[in-house]
Parts: sequence; structure tokens; C-alpha cells
Amino acid sequence: MNFKHLKNEIGALKKKVKYIHLKLIETSDIHGNFFPYNFVTDKPCEGSMARVCSLLKKKREKFGDRLIYIDNGDILQGQPAAYYYDYVDVKSKHLAAETLNYLKCDVGNVGNHDVETGHSVYDRWIKDCNFPILGANIIDVKTGEPYLTPYVVLERDGARIAVFGMITPAIPMWLPEVLWSGLRFEDMEECARKWVKLILEKEKPDILLGVFHAGKESVRQVDYYNEDATMDIARNVPGFDILLIGHDHRRFCSTIQNIKNQPVWIVNPANNGVVVGEIEIKLMKLEDRVVHKKITAQLTRVSNYGVSKDYMNRFEKQYAEVKEFVSRRIGRIEHDLRMEPAYFGPSAFIDFIHSLQLELTKADVSFCAPLSFDAEIKAGDVYMHDMFNLYRYENMLYTIRMTGKEIKDYLEFSYALWTNQMTSPDDHVMLITQLDGQRYGFRNFTFNFDSAAGIYYTVDVTRPAGEKICISKMADGRPFNFDTVYTVAINSYRGNGGGELLTVGAGISKDELSSRIIGVTSKDMRYYLMQYIAEHGNIDPQPLGLWKLVPEEWTVNAIERDRILLFGNRSDK
Repeated sequence: MNFKHLKNEIGALKKKVKYIHLKLIETSDIHGNFFPYNFVTDKPCEGSMARVCSLLKKKREKFGDRLIYIDNGDILQGQPAAYYYDYVDVKSKHLAAETLNYLKCDVGNVGNHDVETGHSVYDRWIKDCNFPILGANIIDVKTGEPYLTPYVVLERDGARIAVFGMITPAIPMWLPEVLWSGLRFEDMEECARKWVKLILEKEKPDILLGVFHAGKESVRQVDYYNEDATMDIARNVPGFDILLIGHDHRRFCSTIQNIKNQPVWIVNPANNGVVVGEIEIKLMKLEDRVVHKKITAQLTRVSNYGVSKDYMNRFEKQYAEVKEFVSRRIGRIEHDLRMEPAYFGPSAFIDFIHSLQLELTKADVSFCAPLSFDAEIKAGDVYMHDMFNLYRYENMLYTIRMTGKEIKDYLEFSYALWTNQMTSPDDHVMLITQLDGQRYGFRNFTFNFDSAAGIYYTVDVTRPAGEKICISKMADGRPFNFDTVYTVAINSYRGNGGGELLTVGAGISKDELSSRIIGVTSKDMRYYLMQYIAEHGNIDPQPLGLWKLVPEEWTVNAIERDRILLFGNRSDK
């Protein structure tokens, strides 16, 4: 072959090469933050879909339809704007769908808090969306097939991008079956192995993208569910180029190597639309074959792009309706309610919820935990937005059966999560950790810190885990016996095994939990709290004084020291 002919061959080959440059944007765990305003605190907020809109507009100026926007679920629960379109205005198109449609979302995924809203809400939302909502491991029990679309293939500038979606399978541990009736949830890794093989063989994509509503690190729940299987799948199921994740509200952006020594990008923008995942894909294709592939990713703050005026104008009516809804006066509280005291002893905030749970169920004992780390409701008029501070989640209320021994073991497990074993008066009384150079926080999630009402008990912080709790008697003076079966009021998240207080703590098997339930409310707890305040007008919740940390000669000073470390130097009044 002469040089001229070789040159012609190379030239012809170059003409067959196509260079493709794509952009992916991921949002996850928006939690109803459609507007740059926190309707709970009545203040402007960071993030929101209004700012994401500005970012997308700017990026599309360069990439046009080579930009792919994906939302990764947990959009239907959180801010009152979501609640309003979940349960109040059920005739209009759901605002979560309307905003995603306006932002030209290409693919959506389902999160556990979306399922928490119930079939009537998420089925309506899915119908209102002008794009596919994925869920390969959400199985219709009647057909044995996925309830939602398992994957889609997007064609962009000559590239084939397969997008495969799944949800964390631990839903039955957290939510009552009425919310997910007719469904079951497959293990993510097993589901991925099955579908990835099919997708690669059938679709032959240039890029395989996983969209998982699950966190990064594996969390095995009572040996039934691998809650956050991302890393396991990234390592053990070759084929994925990128995994877009969420659920755990922890920002992450990096690569790992799979078992074939291939890089897999993992991107998690955390929550509330404060940052987005931004991924660039550069491909070089020779006819139908990818001969070079370069992927880079970063987390991008949306605050630099401002609030979209066009977006706010488009949703002006919805904003006004939500604002009017949260501004409705319900009643009046006579003094401030703050969550902070609940970690150190009986508190008006938590004991108000305990009292209502006992009244609603007529149970012997109530369990309840702080659902927000540091919520506060000021004395004076109570408005609808305050109810989202008072009770954060749409939990129903269960009445279950537990023995006295199980109640004691439950509390042992709970208090071991948040109280230290003190060996001297100078030790911490709380299980805390230094978050950075200055701030401190609890070592474990505060929403698992259950206290009890209906019984008198002490928590001896000089004793090791499992030996702290001493229950003296029932609140009405009756003896408390380990062998007696009591009725217990408990929220639906906990009643299904959430936090493992009933399973690992009380020792009740997962299979037995449903048989322990003897009553379920028809509405969520926030509804009953709202009704109670509205009916009574003025309320004045007080601590019940049923438990304390001992020995007090050690704990009094230790509580004050840890209070300052956790919450700053402010008095508890």
C-alpha cells in the first residue's frame, strides 16, 4: 500500500468517527422544595427547583437536547407545598409533576417517601408526569412484573444511553402495607444482575446509567433488606458507567473500580436542591462502536444561578395557594415548645405527642422520638406551617401488643443509642461526636431516640448498654410486670420495624410484627395533632415527668455541658 492510499484510508476512517458530548444533571430528595422559600420556618431558603430551573436553562444554552435531566425521587414529601398537592388539592395536576414537566425532566425515579404518600398520591403523580418514572424492583404481586418502567433508552446525538432505576427495598420496614398494597420490593443487587444482563444484550447501549434511590454504604436491615446497596452493585455488577444515587442525604462524587477493574462514577447531590449532580460524557464512536469514553462529574451549587423569574411567574398561583394554606390559624400555644430538652429528660414537646397518642389509642404505654433535631414552636398563635415542625412525617399511629420485658428491652436499645456510659462526673452524658473543628452532634440518628410515657422509669447512665433502664410502675400506679402483655402506641415507621427498636431491641421477629398490631389510625399523626389544637383552641403542654437520667449528682452538670456543646449556650426556659 503506497503512502497516498494509506492517507486516503485514514481520511475515510476519520470521517466515520463521531464525537459526542453530553451533559447529565441529577436532582434527588427535593422533598417538596419547589420554591426558594421554607413554608415551615416562614423564611427564604437555599436551593429549590426554582434555582435548579436557572441552572438547567444556562446549561441548555450550550448543550440543547444533549442535556439529560433526571430526578431521583423523594419529591412528594417534606415541605407543605408537597403536602398541599398530596392531600388538599387533589384535583389539580400535582405540583411535583408540573415542576418536573416544566423543567423538561427526561426520567424520574421513585423514593421511599414518595411511596409513603400512598397509592392515590403517587399513582396520580406518575400519571401527571410527561416522562417515564422508573422502578425495576417494585413488583406487582398479581403479575410478577415491574409495577413501573424498569428502564428506558434515550437517543442523544447518536449515543444510546440506557437508564435503569430502582428503589431501596426496605419499604415494608418503614411503611404500613396499606400504602404499598399489591407490591413487593426486590433486593437491589439481585434485580440489577437480572436487568443489566438483559439491557446489555438487547439494547447494546453506549452508556449504562443506574438511578438508585438508595445510599452509598450497605445497611442490612434485620437480615431482610439491604437498604443502601449502591457500592455492592457498583463493585459486583459490571456494566454500569454511572450510578446516580440519593436517599441518605449525603453528598458524594467519586469513582470506584468494579470487579473487572472498570471505573464506575457514583454521584449523590443530597437533598433539597441545594446542589445538583453534574456529569459530562464524551464519546468517540467509530460507526456503531465506542472507541473512547471519558466521563467526569462534580457537585454544583445552584445558588450561583439565582432564582428563575420565569419559573416563579409560571407557578405564582400555586405558590400563593400554598402560602395561604400554611398561614391558616389553628389555635394557640401558651409557651414555647422546643425539641432540645427532649434529649435530657421529659419535655413538653415530646410529652404532648405522647399524651395524644395515649388518648387516641387508649394504650397503656406510648413510644415517641424527636423527629426533628432542634425544632421550635414559639408561644402564641399556631398556624398550619407549625404542624410540620411539630410532626415532620406522615406517620400513622399503631396500637400493638408488647410484654413488659419487651418494653424494657426496647427502651434499653433506644437509650443505648443516645446516652453514654459515664465512668466519672466529668464524662459526657450523651453519646456525641465532634463533627468538625467546632461543632458537636449526636453519634446516632435522633429520630430513633424513643422515650416512653405511661410508665415511670430511670436511665442509669453509669450502667452499660442493656442495663440502664429501671421501670418502677405504671403511670397510674399499677405495678409493672415483665410477664404482663400491654398495649403500646407507636408510629407506623417504628411499628413496621424502622430503626430496629422492635426487632433487634425488643427481640420481636420481623415476621411477627404484623400479628402484634391491633389498631391502625385512618389518618396520620399530624392530622390528629392539628385537630386536637383546633378543638381545644388554647393548649398548654407540660412535661409529664415520668423519667429521668440518674445518678443526678453526676447528670445535672453533665447535661448542661453537653447541652451547650450540642445546642450552644442558651438557657432552657
